[in-house]
Amino acid sequence: MEKVSETIKQDSTPARLWEMAKLFFRIGATAFGGPASLIAMMYDETVLRRKWLTDQEFLDMIGATNLIPGSNSTEMAIHLGYKRAGKWGMLVGGVSFFLPAFLVVLVLAWVYVRFEKIPEVGLLLYGIKPVVVAVIFKALLGLGQKAINGKLLAAIAAAVLGLYFMGVNEILLLFAGALLYMLIINFHAVKKTAAGAIFLTPIAGLKALSVSTAAATVPFSLQLLFLTFLKIGAVLYGSGYVLLAFLRADFVVRLGWLTEQQLLDAIAIGQLNPGPFFSTATFIGYFLSGYPGAVIATVGILLPSFILSILTSPLIPRIRESKWVSSFMDGINAASIGLMAAVTWQIGRASLIDPFTIILALAAAVALFRFKVNSTLLVLGGAAAGLLSMFLN
Repeated sequence: MEKVSETIKQDSTPARLWEMAKLFFRIGATAFGGPASLIAMMYDETVLRRKWLTDQEFLDMIGATNLIPGSNSTEMAIHLGYKRAGKWGMLVGGVSFFLPAFLVVLVLAWVYVRFEKIPEVGLLLYGIKPVVVAVIFKALLGLGQKAINGKLLAAIAAAVLGLYFMGVNEILLLFAGALLYMLIINFHAVKKTAAGAIFLTPIAGLKALSVSTAAATVPFSLQLLFLTFLKIGAVLYGSGYVLLAFLRADFVVRLGWLTEQQLLDAIAIGQLNPGPFFSTATFIGYFLSGYPGAVIATVGILLPSFILSILTSPLIPRIRESKWVSSFMDGINAASIGLMAAVTWQIGRASLIDPFTIILALAAAVALFRFKVNSTLLVLGGAAAGLLSMFLN
């Protein structure tokens, strides 16, 4: 099997690359429902149908994507591309997979920028936002059940939630939570080393590293836009919905380039397209600086995924066996849930503004939890309900 896999890696013929481009473009254009849906489609196409790799190899790739920051589904496309056709396959797989979402969001961003003030567009977003709250809440519960499987992890998530509202930097919270959990779980190994005493120092100074919650507008530049999304792509763990906490902290609070309402609109529009939720970066980039901004923001947030995926591919068999790395990731996931809960609360307050939006959010929640309705259909239904409200009023 190893010899076959190695041969596959070195075969980057145009025919194979074209085959990959068509497959990943189709998956990216048709898979709605978040990372689970996207990865499930990849498994069906690459393992069951085409037999490019074994079940175990596919599972190892999933484990590797959970250990590095970035979009898990995009990183899976990159890993599979690398497995199938080497470095060119990595590029073709990742770009082809993300391209549909990029194009769809680009069109939606163009429409939004030009017709934002038209009442009908405002009504569409008025109906979509409560549905988005229900979708995020469902994702929060589902991910929380998987990520928080003990009292210590629950305590870390709760602490992150509280400290976030106190203004503590979200990146610091992610890594502090992960490091703390890793050291506690591996306490007996840590205390045997001299360095252990240093690392086990209580994180009492977190509040001192907090950031101001008052927005102060920073002059816009494409360079700063790229660096901001590059930073986010390089440190973001967990669900794509955790991205919302980073976007708010950077673009609303620190830079002052977006209002709370504009960020909420970006989230709502991001729900209307297939593929990874990271395409929200494309919308923000276009909103701030047209087509150059859209390209720069997209490249910035995806570049770390490409680089880290290539670096970690040879290490996949060893990563999954490390107790230290495993516990570190458990802490990262718990902290991510805390951040996601904070943003869910903030978005809910901004979206549920009257009886109609509250009822719409509750109806969407029932449809999601009871009848398992596809989130995309619900978003479209929310848009229709928003338009309907014009006639009811």
